[in-house]
Parts: sequence; structure tokens; C-alpha cells
Amino acid sequence: MTKFAVVRTGGKQYLVKEGDTLKVEKLAVESDKPVIFEEVLLAAESDGSQVEIGQPQLKTKVTAKLVKQGRADKIMVVHYKAKIRHHKKYGHRQPFSEVKIEKVV
Repeated sequence: MTKFAVVRTGGKQYLVKEGDTLKVEKLAVESDKPVIFEEVLLAAESDGSQVEIGQPQLKTKVTAKLVKQGRADKIMVVHYKAKIRHHKKYGHRQPFSEVKIEKVV
């Protein structure tokens, strides 16, 4: 049986289990140090037994390894107001960190 957890990072919540790879908001960590998620909201076994719910969080920690940091594809943002000849266009690339979950303890 594997454990899974719900962690909060970057203002979002993610459901993770060991071996998962996910993109989160950019983290300020070095590539050779492990990433530790301390805000664990829920932890449980995969079959549904031993469910722990934090009030507001648990003492469980999730460790991960930084795979890479980068920037997402560009999105175009357009501001337009009809009848007054106003338009503005610019692009945005959101930075991210890709992490691989190693252990839920």
C-alpha cells in the first residue's frame, strides 16, 4: 500500500503520492537540496484506511526532489474597450518548479 497526501504550496492544493511528478509555483530552492512540504492537509493509505485530517495541518512531511525550474508557454493578454479606440496587448510566462515526490512520512 502506498500513502498519498494533500499538500498546500503556492496558494494551491495538490494531491500527491510517491513517484508523482508535478509542476508547482516557483520555489526558491537549490537543485541539490531536497524540497520539504510541511503544509500537509490530509494523509491516508491508498485503500482508504488510516485517514488523517489536519486541523488545520498535520505533522506529516512530504519530501521531494527538484527536477527542473522553467517558465510555461506564453499566453497573450488583450485589453480592449469598444468605441473608444483603446486596446492593449501583452504576453506572460508563468515561472514554475517541477518536483518529483520521493516520500510521504
